[in-house]
Amino acid sequence: LAGCVKLALRTTPSLISNMSQVIFEECDPLLAKQSIPGDLKFMEGLLKSDPENVRLLTALCSGFTGYAMLFVEDEDAERASRLYLRARNYGLKALNMAIPFDSNMLKTIVKEQLEVLFWTTMAWNSWVGLNLDKPAALAQLNISQACLKRVLEIDGDYFFGTPYILMGSILAARPESLGGDKAKAKGYFDRAISLSNGQFLLAQYYFARYYAVRVQDKELFIELIKEVESTPSDKLKEICLINAVIKQKAKHLLDMSDELFL
Repeated sequence: LAGCVKLALRTTPSLISNMSQVIFEECDPLLAKQSIPGDLKFMEGLLKSDPENVRLLTALCSGFTGYAMLFVEDEDAERASRLYLRARNYGLKALNMAIPFDSNMLKTIVKEQLEVLFWTTMAWNSWVGLNLDKPAALAQLNISQACLKRVLEIDGDYFFGTPYILMGSILAARPESLGGDKAKAKGYFDRAISLSNGQFLLAQYYFARYYAVRVQDKELFIELIKEVESTPSDKLKEICLINAVIKQKAKHLLDMSDELFL
């Protein structure tokens, strides 16, 4: 049976890609939140029959990263951290890498591996961001950011400019002693927003959450949140789920504005 499953996975590679696509196209956040864990466990079951399947490993990396970011991080940072590490480890396996590894190995990664490197980078940097008070995260800060720089070198426009959003968030959130740079952060956010014509709402949300709060620009903060609220989730059908969840998060962030601004 395991051999048959492995053969099916190898002969129908679009199966896993289609599953991932269906998840991100879902516009109902509650339905997605309830169904994604089952989908991920199903894929983990498939992985038992084909442990080296790069498509499965990539899908698991993106799935756990997206689930943690959209549905877990704001409610349970510790659980999100565990899920991010799980995602990162699947990604590293797909890249045939392991910790510790020399950052020079990143130079060997080619454009065909961009998808898995991107999601591995998202997971890794998200984990670091949640654990900057821990020595283990600080020790991996440079290598996680080196992964992001490699993504930017290959194609910063990937996934509607998310590499720019991630770099902007990192530079805005971190103190200068850890590489923070508010001016550069703004440039990355502006680039990401222009790339999707303002339709990928993650850019405005992170711009407001990390940059506007950091520089205490409440006017910009309100403007960005209003853009999120007024833009339909399905403007970009292929990431309708992300936009729909971000609209919910933006409302909650707006409710916290009195606490965020002095």
